[in-house]
Amino acid sequence: MPSAHETRYPLHETPPRRLGAFTGIAIVIGIVIGSGIFRVPAISAAELPDAGWILAVWVVGGLISLAGALSVGELAAMYPEAGGIYVYLREAFGPGAAFVFGWMWLITSPASWAAQSVVFAAYLGSVVPLGGTERELIAAALVIVVSALQYVSVKGGAIVQNTSMVAKLGAIVVLSVALFALGGGATSGAAAGASGGIHLAGFGIALIAVLWAYDGWENLTALSGEIKRPGRNLPLALILGTLLVIGAYLLINAAFLHVLSPAQIAASPSVAVASLGTVAGESARSLIAAMVMVSVIGSLNGSTMSDPRVFFAMAEDGLFFNSVGRLHKRFRTPHVAIAMTAVLTLVFIFWRSFQELAEAYVLGVWPFLALSTIALFRLRRTRAQHERPYRALGYPVVPALFVIAASGVMIFALVKTPVDAGISFGLTLFGIPLYYLWRFFRRRANTVPDRG
Repeated sequence: MPSAHETRYPLHETPPRRLGAFTGIAIVIGIVIGSGIFRVPAISAAELPDAGWILAVWVVGGLISLAGALSVGELAAMYPEAGGIYVYLREAFGPGAAFVFGWMWLITSPASWAAQSVVFAAYLGSVVPLGGTERELIAAALVIVVSALQYVSVKGGAIVQNTSMVAKLGAIVVLSVALFALGGGATSGAAAGASGGIHLAGFGIALIAVLWAYDGWENLTALSGEIKRPGRNLPLALILGTLLVIGAYLLINAAFLHVLSPAQIAASPSVAVASLGTVAGESARSLIAAMVMVSVIGSLNGSTMSDPRVFFAMAEDGLFFNSVGRLHKRFRTPHVAIAMTAVLTLVFIFWRSFQELAEAYVLGVWPFLALSTIALFRLRRTRAQHERPYRALGYPVVPALFVIAASGVMIFALVKTPVDAGISFGLTLFGIPLYYLWRFFRRRANTVPDRG
């Protein structure tokens, strides 16, 4: 039974490297900029009733995400394999930690896909009257269509991703310019921003919401096995993609504050509709709805491209069902992993609300983002001779700051929402006994080499 230090031979054929740096950047931007930027401003404004502090929390959230991208970029360049964070945890801490991450991913990935598709249906419902069941069916149909595209063509999925990235960045710029050109005056956020005491708790609540809007940059690493020139393109895509997201978020928030006061933003769950409606009237509703739906399609498409690769990697290690690690003979895609995740997503769509879906994803992912960055420190010591095409900028300060920030998010979540956070962390920790059960039955079945 080979150790993590020994050469690993794939049990199945590995996917070809067909994706370039531009598609990598598009995946980062496409996944991160989904629906969060259109929902989170109201939360941050409710907690921070001052324009300067609102922009500050978006800056802080962006810098934390950038610190994570700068750190994980080194691991991505070291191990350009399918699975991303799963691989880094396996190499640093062994198969048990990797399995627990995969178990968490099995819960949170369908939750994330479902949350995105539900937002798409909700905004479509703001233009076309739809009942609750009709929205669920539309959300399910979107998941089926996007998953079917990824099932049959990686290149087709890349084209959709690249196109949607250009469209959503262009839409954000156009919307921001329109708000700056047409808005302002007595209700301007700059003029009417309330001044007053800012409480640390309020900033913490706003920061958690903002970090949810920034989350998703790490998903690219799951596609590492299909990126061309990974030693260069993976760190480049992670860092440049995150920087572009930060720029887009600061631009659009500044535009919102130019048109609406913080109090008005706090009272507007659909802040884009409210801001453009202020300067262009109700006719802008359809335009904003279309903008959000395009953004969600890009986010869901990117998630569908990347997320199933974790299960593919687990199957390669004998830590998941063997069939999940197979490539389609014609399309060269991990078709079983894609189909499995899509089916689980359909269950989530008809079972949980958007807020429950979003919380499940955030509270599940952040512990492993912190742990993957800790893995960087461990691998610097235990694999000092391993080739590193890219070394994390600012090491060890930048990775340490990210670990501290990620730990702070988890602690704050436990304090503010102990029940929800406890359930989420409890489900994740359930992966530990599940791992030993899997190993026990796998050894008895003796069907696939256990490479743990």
